[in-house]
Amino acid sequence: MNMFPNEYRKPKSYMRNSVLISRYNNEAAISDTLALYKVTNLHDLLSNLNFRIRQLRYGLVIWAIVLCPFVIGHAATYTLKNNVQVKGEPGRLTSIVVEPGTAVTPNPDVSEGIRSVLFTDDGLRRTFFSQFQVRTVAPSERENLESIKIDQRVSSAGKRLVSIGAIVRITPFDEYGRRSFHVIGVRGPMQIVQGITEITPRYTKLEALAMKNSIVWESRVSTTSISTNVLRNVLYKQLNMNDAGDRLRIVRLFMQAELYQDALVELQATLKQFPDLKNLDQQSQLLHQQAIERLISEIENRKEGGQHERVFKWLANFPTTGVAVETQLRARDLLKEFADEAQQHKRALDLFESLLEEVTDADMKKKIEPIHQEIKDELNLNTLNRMSDFLRLSTDDTISPESKLSMAISSWLLGAGNINENLAVSVSLYNVRNAVREYLATDDLATRQNLLEKLRTLEGSSPANIAMLLQAMKPVTPYEMGETEVPGMYTISIDGLGSKPVEYTVQLPPDYDPYRSYPCIVALHAEGKSPVDQIQWWCGNLNKRMNMRMGQAGRYGYVVIAPKWTRDGKTNYGFTVHEHAAVLLSLRDALKKFSIDSDRVFLSGHSEAGTAAWDIGLAHPDLWAGVIPIVATAEKYIGRYWQNGRQVPFYFVMGEMDGNQLEINSGEFNRYLQRTGFDTMIVEYRGRGHEHFQDEIHHLMRWMRAHRRAFTPEKFTCSTLRPWDNFFFWVEVDDLPEDSIVMPIMWPKQNVRDVEVVAEIVSDNRIRVKTAANKITIYFTPDMIDFEQRVSIYTNSSNTTKAIVPSTEVMLEDVRTRCDRFHPFWAKHEYSRSR
Repeated sequence: MNMFPNEYRKPKSYMRNSVLISRYNNEAAISDTLALYKVTNLHDLLSNLNFRIRQLRYGLVIWAIVLCPFVIGHAATYTLKNNVQVKGEPGRLTSIVVEPGTAVTPNPDVSEGIRSVLFTDDGLRRTFFSQFQVRTVAPSERENLESIKIDQRVSSAGKRLVSIGAIVRITPFDEYGRRSFHVIGVRGPMQIVQGITEITPRYTKLEALAMKNSIVWESRVSTTSISTNVLRNVLYKQLNMNDAGDRLRIVRLFMQAELYQDALVELQATLKQFPDLKNLDQQSQLLHQQAIERLISEIENRKEGGQHERVFKWLANFPTTGVAVETQLRARDLLKEFADEAQQHKRALDLFESLLEEVTDADMKKKIEPIHQEIKDELNLNTLNRMSDFLRLSTDDTISPESKLSMAISSWLLGAGNINENLAVSVSLYNVRNAVREYLATDDLATRQNLLEKLRTLEGSSPANIAMLLQAMKPVTPYEMGETEVPGMYTISIDGLGSKPVEYTVQLPPDYDPYRSYPCIVALHAEGKSPVDQIQWWCGNLNKRMNMRMGQAGRYGYVVIAPKWTRDGKTNYGFTVHEHAAVLLSLRDALKKFSIDSDRVFLSGHSEAGTAAWDIGLAHPDLWAGVIPIVATAEKYIGRYWQNGRQVPFYFVMGEMDGNQLEINSGEFNRYLQRTGFDTMIVEYRGRGHEHFQDEIHHLMRWMRAHRRAFTPEKFTCSTLRPWDNFFFWVEVDDLPEDSIVMPIMWPKQNVRDVEVVAEIVSDNRIRVKTAANKITIYFTPDMIDFEQRVSIYTNSSNTTKAIVPSTEVMLEDVRTRCDRFHPFWAKHEYSRSR
């Protein structure tokens, strides 16, 4: 695989096209004007970004005072211990409330009682979190946001809607900002006509309009979730487009809404209509420059996400006319990085070939040839760092040619920074890796035993080397990726429990490379929906012009896995082993086929699937960097597994008027927010019901970016009631007491005490595990103990001190069954309680 396009050989000069825009009266005019770039991909990329408005620079200060006055308001910025920032009007509560809106009033000065539940309100959503999660809090400047009222015949009398039933259909907004909202009410289907009554940069207010049987209801949606064409239609009809002040209100609104390109469009249209405002010409240029800066930031972000090939193409055609020198330099620096890396790529291959020619041993040369061919085929931007030491030491005359060749081979196989100067050992590592791959790929026990015997005869087959080989190699059984209608999307069928197969759909990020590890989202579809629906929620629809999805998961380089987890004929989540298996087996298979960073796997689901994500996240906390239940319900095992929530971060999303969900969930929410050790955030949308909340996706991406799994926690306590919920981090338990097992079909079972697993890594090579389970297996890594010293193990009432010896068989069996190449266990200790 060659990730270096042919264009590297002849770098293109920068485009010199003018980018000054003069006509913005309609979408066609916008498209025609942007075509001046003559860069289709850049145009599409720019059009699909939500441009982040940064504070305007010195040249915009005077204009900002006129258009965007700032005031010090009753607002705060909380920085949490997970490095996530939460902003808005602050409040403090003793607990999550039940009545929507009753006690959720900002009042941070009240001191009576223990008020450990904090929240912020940004007008659209309330975000709840624990005071124990706060690192710092500071007052923040609150922007005096533009607010444009829209005239509608609002229902002022009638029944007040206190909760929203099942949503059947929501029609698109018409040109007047109205839509039909169809729900199932107590007496059957209901139709409510909503109208846009206020537009602000952050939220758009919707209110029920007067009808025969009027309903009083107000809800809010993110302004950026509404098409700018709809916003323009509504604003143009409400405001006086022959008044410069009204036109500038639209400019200000789009700027504050972070719709940067649209703000520029509106400003240019205003300047054309009102030539007397020519003093704002310079501001137009500055707005354009801010848009270009945001574009280069997006390109940098995609480069960081491994999308090198398309980033190079975008950079090679990056405009310079009307672009600040600093921004041009950033683009040129990125291009220079590509050129430098291409040069290093060529130098590494040339140097390897010249050193290989100096090898006189014909047998050794023959053994090296397949390694040489593999490096030629697969050395790319994602693996080039493996050659760093080789290139750095290549000019050292004290190192023999054979040793230099050995360094190149060993670092290619073991990963960057791991070099070996013994050529025979390095060449043997190639055979070790291939035997390891063959072992992991086979289900045949006899074949695996033969491969273990073979490994014992090969030089360099120590557990330490095998651990490095596992991390550096491609997935065990790379998926054969052919042409598909949607690039990077595949549907895969695997064996499930018994004879029933399990199916999942995967969407790979742009420029996917099996040598690069990617974060992953396991997305569970709601009842009545499909895995493809979940793919589209996270990854967006296909942009046929660019031949890629333009959603957020792709932007940040996530692999998205969507298992078909529901049981035949069932719409509700049953807490069963088959549902758990559908999710976990899909993940394990994906770990074997695709290059996934096992420390950055997130679990999410909507509605019943949100409940499933909540339950599965608690039942298997060692697998996830975080769990995102959207409109989920706390049922059955969720309440009994609450302690497990200390081991995995949670991000809940819900609607304020989603029936009695808050009441149902409040017990669990209060446990998470009133106690120490929980990394939990709860987001409640004002006036909203049981929805999918696409509005939240940007916040979710930022939250995920701040989280990684802790693979070997020093201390944990987890609970279980099901026999398959039996693996927690580095402890596996089996043979649970019969009176502590509650199968889903038996729920609720009275007077059942859950099985706790309490484990701790103590100083001086000591391990403690206490549980009512009759069988315990403790797994070890070098992060937990020193294998050179004897280990003291305390299991229930049994104490033993023994040598724990790393085992190739234990390591390979662990990776074969758990499919986690990045965190293999090196050894294990088994304990059985005598009955």
